[in-house]
Amino acid sequence: MGNEEIRNPKYAVLMMAYGGPDSLDDIEPYLLNIRGGRKTPPALVEEIRERYAEIGGKSPLLEITQKQAEALDERLNGLSDGPEYRVYVGMRHWAPYIKDAVAQIVADSIDKVIGICMAPHYSRMSIGAYIRKAEEAREELTPELDVAYIESWHDHPLFVQTIAKNVKDALGKFSAGAEDVKVIFTAHSLPAAIPSTGSGQRMEEGDPYDAQLKETAHLVAAQLNDVDWMFSYQSAGASGAEWLGPQIKDVVVELAEAGKKNLLVVPIGFVADHVEILYDIDIEARGYAEQAGARLERTESMNVIPTFIDALADIVRQRVPVTSEQ
Repeated sequence: MGNEEIRNPKYAVLMMAYGGPDSLDDIEPYLLNIRGGRKTPPALVEEIRERYAEIGGKSPLLEITQKQAEALDERLNGLSDGPEYRVYVGMRHWAPYIKDAVAQIVADSIDKVIGICMAPHYSRMSIGAYIRKAEEAREELTPELDVAYIESWHDHPLFVQTIAKNVKDALGKFSAGAEDVKVIFTAHSLPAAIPSTGSGQRMEEGDPYDAQLKETAHLVAAQLNDVDWMFSYQSAGASGAEWLGPQIKDVVVELAEAGKKNLLVVPIGFVADHVEILYDIDIEARGYAEQAGARLERTESMNVIPTFIDALADIVRQRVPVTSEQ
């Protein structure tokens, strides 16, 4: 991935993301993978197919993640000091799978790997699942592979700074002053049954997902002047279980009915455009807001914003052992 002239990089960076269908024909097998082989009810398949049809008939996530990997590869290897790197992309629920990326790392004879998920906030249900996939591949292919995982990076200064700048830029979309705009931070909901704990706790001591998200929101808000903000969740699953809330679909209606007519959504739990952004926010949440008489905008996604790539490069370099040979 990029920098093809580097023949013997010391470290592989395994960049992991969720994955998404490459076409409408892929929807059913994609859902089959997500559901662990359980068939998806036909009505739900059709509903999800319609959502992807409305955003162009496929997920843009793989293409964006590959661009992020190329930018990170270039940034890491463009630094004047430190070891050489090669960045690989592996998806949890679609090709190229995490196992495929690990196999390529082994084939390229790299024995030190830094694993990073394209999700900044730790939960054993999300980041933990990526790590389990990578570990399964490592155990099957080459148990001696040395893999170090980055569990979360929700409070990295450059990540927070990039979000804050995106908020400031997006506030300019409104003719009203920033004091008349309600800022709504969002992230993907998870089942409410996950055990919560403080943001700094490791996974064996509880699940810090909710606390880390709210910490990110507070850190971003601290860089903004007198912004009126709140936190909500989005994209809850279709199961009958209770999910973390409040849900943004309900929030935008409640805010509009309370007189808040200018709404800015800041999806801090996502770092690339995909269906949860392009449909769940841009189409669905915006539709609810408009029906209630409000205007809804959102911030730019991270994608390949240079300061975001700088953040990733710093996060990876911080994980490399200080005593390693350069």
